[in-house]
Amino acid sequence: MKFGQWLGLIALLAALVLLWSLRDALILLFAAVVLAMALCTLVGAIRERIGVARPIALLLALLLVTLVVLVVATVVIPPFIAEFRELLLQVPRAWAELLKLLRQALEGASQMVYGRRDGSLDWLKSTLSIPATLPPDLLGRLGGGAIGLVGVAGNLGAGLLQTLFVVAVSLMVAAQPTGYREALLLLAPSFYRRRLRQVLVACGTALSSWMVGVLISSVCVGLLAAIGLSVLGVKLVAANALLAGLLNIIPNVGPTLSTVFPMSVALLDAPWKALAVLVTYVIIQNLESYVITPSVMHHQLQLLPGLTLTAQLLFTLLFGPLGLLLALPLAVCLQVLLRDVLIHDILDPWKRERRQA
Repeated sequence: MKFGQWLGLIALLAALVLLWSLRDALILLFAAVVLAMALCTLVGAIRERIGVARPIALLLALLLVTLVVLVVATVVIPPFIAEFRELLLQVPRAWAELLKLLRQALEGASQMVYGRRDGSLDWLKSTLSIPATLPPDLLGRLGGGAIGLVGVAGNLGAGLLQTLFVVAVSLMVAAQPTGYREALLLLAPSFYRRRLRQVLVACGTALSSWMVGVLISSVCVGLLAAIGLSVLGVKLVAANALLAGLLNIIPNVGPTLSTVFPMSVALLDAPWKALAVLVTYVIIQNLESYVITPSVMHHQLQLLPGLTLTAQLLFTLLFGPLGLLLALPLAVCLQVLLRDVLIHDILDPWKRERRQA
């Protein structure tokens, strides 16, 4: 290799090391870009319907978002907090009830297999046993401790500063998206800037389509969960339905977590209700996966399931909980980059050159 090539390689490695050291800031920047794309999508919808200039459309979009936030903060959040506190108190009680049911099932299995209720499954029953010396208010203290941890996590100063940073950057990007895109293009070689502009537009279109689709899908999941829980007579319907809709944003992990709380509440009422809740949520997730999502996202870039799961694991390991929340938009952009840059611009021309040679 020549001196210039060695110098370029060293510069590339140094850039990779720098990006790795700045990964926490980069994930916050990407969160700001995702939020800015959501605002730009709303601005585009307003301009399409009423035909106003972009600054006025942006102002109307911000007023609409502010109105929605105020309504949610005054109407939805207070009852949700009360019901969510009750949910946290129900989970340890449901766990104790589940252990009791499992011990009873093991005793029945011992009776059938060994002819006595204290057969060779004692070691497993002792593992599932609940000590009789537990303080009577331990479950309440566990729930109160969990609520306290949630409150502490929500009041961390670092989290507030990061949120303000993301909101501020997203507003600046949403005000002048074209200017920031053109500034980013200056970092690319001049011969590739036109093509890179097309790739960035494709990423933005895919992100907008994904956000609209996820919003519609989450609303449908929340409504279906509310209907199903109401039919089954499960308590705390509003909190469970809202959790189902919110956690639907996180694929694979979110739907599983959303099932724990209504099953806990149903188990304390009747064991068959917990099984009915599980079946109901499985049906809802299948409807969401095979009916709702294909219907609302038929124009969107279809994500490969393997890529989605890999992205969740990889970005969670790299960026923590925020990486899990942003795994799907990151996967959307990654799939566009792999398709347009790696495959279309690099590998396909390389294949043609090999065939001609």
